[in-house]
Amino acid sequence: MSTPERYDLVILGSGSTAFAAALHAAELSKSAVMTECRTVGGTCANRGCLPSKNLIEAARLVYDAAHPRYPGLSPVHMPIDWAELVAQKDEIIQEFRAHKYESLLDQPERIQLVSGQSALVSDHEVEVRTPDGLRRLVGEQLLIATGSQPAIPAVPGLSDVPYLTSDLLSSADDPWGTELREQPRSLLILGGGYIALELGQMFARFGTEVTLVTHGMRILSGYEPEIAEALTEILREEGIRIVTGAQVRGVERSGEGVALSLQRHGSQQTLSAEQLLVSTGRRPNTQEIGLERAGVEVDAAGAVRVDRTLRTTASHIWAAGDVIGQETESQMATPVGAHDGKIAAHNALSGEPPREVDHTVIPRTIFTDPQVAVVGLTDEEAVAAGIECDCNTIPLSVVPRSGAIRDTRGVIKMVLDAPTRQVVGVSMLGVNAGEVIHEAAIALRFGATTDDFIDLIHVYPTMAEALKLVALSFTKDVNRLSCCAT
Repeated sequence: MSTPERYDLVILGSGSTAFAAALHAAELSKSAVMTECRTVGGTCANRGCLPSKNLIEAARLVYDAAHPRYPGLSPVHMPIDWAELVAQKDEIIQEFRAHKYESLLDQPERIQLVSGQSALVSDHEVEVRTPDGLRRLVGEQLLIATGSQPAIPAVPGLSDVPYLTSDLLSSADDPWGTELREQPRSLLILGGGYIALELGQMFARFGTEVTLVTHGMRILSGYEPEIAEALTEILREEGIRIVTGAQVRGVERSGEGVALSLQRHGSQQTLSAEQLLVSTGRRPNTQEIGLERAGVEVDAAGAVRVDRTLRTTASHIWAAGDVIGQETESQMATPVGAHDGKIAAHNALSGEPPREVDHTVIPRTIFTDPQVAVVGLTDEEAVAAGIECDCNTIPLSVVPRSGAIRDTRGVIKMVLDAPTRQVVGVSMLGVNAGEVIHEAAIALRFGATTDDFIDLIHVYPTMAEALKLVALSFTKDVNRLSCCAT
């Protein structure tokens, strides 16, 4: 049996949450070690955010060249070399991983990484099966930061056919051969959430025939219906087939591809394509890591239970990032994990009174084109929370910037606490929505009202003026305003 190695903090995982915790441990002059069974950097850098946004932008360039918005500009159909696109994506990932993750491990006295499959064997001890044998890591404190993975639904026949998940954009850590090395001629996507929409539009713009199938009556369930409806229209205009209200009955091989059988509006349908992408959400990585041996409980969704200090049901074991799911109203997102990883490490190691997480204001963006960005509550969520709310939606065609650049697609919706006029939620579909939403986020954080948005002088012409205009729309007809008028 190997000699136990002792650390102040043992971390399961090596993604953004884990690195934030390990770096803060080093700042506190504490020893930390991370474990990783795949590639350092976790999902975001290797399989998620970075590779998808890289290729989504490439697809936008292809689409814009073929569909110029300006009279006087002729369409240009750009040839696509899929292998070269994948190669440049891999190069970007490798450079990013080397700079943002691997370079931080060059001082082993501060942070260490042990590669291998890890699991808790007691409430203080982690066992790691490495290529060189078994290692035992003993931590005064432990942090579970194992992230999440694609959730696979129980569809009859799915286990017997080849299918893709969001991991299809993985790079070096592709032991299961899930990366898509050739562009499919046609693609069936099972799901209607943000990953399905981002990847669906991306492949369609590269020339793949895309059909998106969702159980819900609309895409983006949980988002404002005005946003979902407007985005549905945009995607359909780009040639994406969107099938809603579908009860999937099974999947099977069909020649060189797959066939999906479903029931919709009382009738049976079969959809076929060369490839199938399953994008029906994500689930916390809590399986087979020995949580029960350490007294760590999970909720009904399999997420690690934590209190607002990120302490689990074991007093010296903490958890943060995707692995806690929606505990403490958290959201599965890279910046949330990085933010909370530092708090978890601080609470575990500093000896100071514990800090509590506040997940009230978390801006999010869906990188479709145009982008969807949200922060705070939807209309429905505000009503469910007992808020006497007022809300309004305006088209982005009233924003001067959108007219100037000939891209008026989208809408913006604002939700208020009616008695105080305090803004409690903003949702936007439009150009640069992911940048605009940060103004809304800081406003929500400090309790801004519609008057605060109206009184703030916005740069003209910018898409951020949409926030001022939607705030004005509660009391004025924004179609009858002069330039920059209030």
